[in-house]
Amino acid sequence: MTLTALSPLVGLGHGLRFTESPRWRQDRLWFIDIHDSAVKSVSLAGDLRTEIVLPFKPNGFGFLADGNVVFSDALHLAFKRWDGSVLHNHADLSSTSVFCLSDAIADDAGRIFVGDIGYNFWNPDAAPVDSCVITRIESDGSVTKAAEGLSFPNGMVITDGGKTLVVAETNGFRLTAFDMDTDGNLSNRRIWAQLPEGVQPDGICLDSEGAIWVANPAGNPSVLRVREGGAVLDTIDLDTHAYAVAMGGPEGRHLFICTSASHDPAEIATSPSAQILVTEVVGP
Repeated sequence: MTLTALSPLVGLGHGLRFTESPRWRQDRLWFIDIHDSAVKSVSLAGDLRTEIVLPFKPNGFGFLADGNVVFSDALHLAFKRWDGSVLHNHADLSSTSVFCLSDAIADDAGRIFVGDIGYNFWNPDAAPVDSCVITRIESDGSVTKAAEGLSFPNGMVITDGGKTLVVAETNGFRLTAFDMDTDGNLSNRRIWAQLPEGVQPDGICLDSEGAIWVANPAGNPSVLRVREGGAVLDTIDLDTHAYAVAMGGPEGRHLFICTSASHDPAEIATSPSAQILVTEVVGP
């Protein structure tokens, strides 16, 4: 594979504060802007718009099969659903999660899987724990602890025709896989890819060849493409930090990268530096 030159899809000075969970849908890249408390979208032409203004800081964004938008109220351990006009309470995760909700993914059956960060994001002095969980939210809003004992479960993808869930363990420096049955039960936990030294995976996305693109906010490579087993196929170096990635575009060949020079809330409040970069993936 080769990559075209990276360019800003949304550059500095356009009001972005800290973007996460990019998802391509209906000719637009949708994403959450955590520190602007909003869901936003942008076209490939750079037409940026705010879709939903929220009274809380969101995380863990996705779409249900019926088109409803879902995302968390991260600090209050709750999941919300937006039907296009009304914001609904979808699930209460206080019985399964403890700290702050991280990334999430929705499957074709209307289930949502969401991780627990494992520390207070707004208190960087608090030590993280390695006993985090993934919670499964059913379509009716009921919750089940699907997996535990993880080290900051972050970005997720579902692959193998819905039979495998892969999660980025940020503080475990690896991608971890689970078999997933038709009821959404997770089993057979295993390492999908042990990542190179210095790589702390955040957001991840799947490409058409079954490889996974990984955002690494810890440094360079800022983005890497890995195969199951850990072989690194491609890398991208940036002069900023990458926090999330998505494949999309009209042919599914555009790679979108959410970046920011900092994830510190105080720095973001005074000097936001978030951008969304894009490159096109060409060839096999």
